[in-house]
Amino acid sequence: MSEQAQARQSAAEILSSYAGPHLRIMEVCGTHTHEIFRLGIRKLLPPQVDLISGPGCPVCVTPVGFIDEAIWLAEHDVTITTFGDLVRVPGTKKSLAGARAAGGHVQVVYSPLDAVIYAQEHPEEQVCFLAVGFETTVPAACLAVEKAQELGLTNFSLLTANKTMPNAYAALRDSADVFLYPGHVHAITGTQLCEDLAEQGVSGVLAGFTAKELITALAVAVRKAEEGKPFFVNAYPRVVKPEGTPAAVALIEKVMEPCDSEWRGLGVIPQSGLALREEYAAFDARKKYDMPHIEGRANPACRCGDVLRGACKPSDCPVFGKGCTPMHPVGACMVSGEGACSAYYQYGGGVL
Repeated sequence: MSEQAQARQSAAEILSSYAGPHLRIMEVCGTHTHEIFRLGIRKLLPPQVDLISGPGCPVCVTPVGFIDEAIWLAEHDVTITTFGDLVRVPGTKKSLAGARAAGGHVQVVYSPLDAVIYAQEHPEEQVCFLAVGFETTVPAACLAVEKAQELGLTNFSLLTANKTMPNAYAALRDSADVFLYPGHVHAITGTQLCEDLAEQGVSGVLAGFTAKELITALAVAVRKAEEGKPFFVNAYPRVVKPEGTPAAVALIEKVMEPCDSEWRGLGVIPQSGLALREEYAAFDARKKYDMPHIEGRANPACRCGDVLRGACKPSDCPVFGKGCTPMHPVGACMVSGEGACSAYYQYGGGVL
């Protein structure tokens, strides 16, 4: 095909006409996974383009031990405030929903600041917010800590399991040929990391979330992969700027510091998490309540860990759609609204 003809091809045509070698594209972001399924984009892809669901669901990568820690707090008269998805994620023996049924106080909130307001309005209760999520949600948790400090609250704390993506990309570099980078994360952190990874041989495209943006990003990935050399393309420039959001980055660096962190399925990734700095130790639930070390144990029948590192598809798990369904989840990937197992169950019928 001539260069002129190639230039006139639509993104959908580029995808459907791809005739190159097998190409593995990892949707790092759980929202990308769900939208690609919901919009039917997989039907545009030729057989040799394989979409792999990665670890970009904050609830999914949160390890079992963190759920057990939250349950320990709930059983020691601490009110747990959290987003709804975490309530049903199985711990070693039970979920937060089970802890609530046994008398623990678990309150669903819509933001970390809601948890601060709850603590202010209930001074007789010790209140802990479960801080999970990537760079996108960390600034809100930091603002909550600053607000609690400003209000002089002594009954508010965070249990942190926040993750950062740089070292996770490095840990996953052999799991895919191209990363479909999460636009919302890099709206905070900028594009420098992606550019550096391309120089190290890791290819990727930053993608938005509409049908047009996703199809365009996938078409860019396919076309650039045909050139046979590492690349990075920002296909979401209306939101992601090279510099990211400096004010948000500065806030994160002020309140939190990097730490080693356990990821479900990936193990401990050095310097891939965030913990409150010593200046904010009064709001660190682990220190405040002198929590013991708690080692969680995942259900051995669940293959969430393999799904999250791209080693298998949800439909390869023996309990998928049988013992594990959205109504009775065995693993976090079936619970979360961004989980790969949830997407496969809802849109893929377990066969894609």
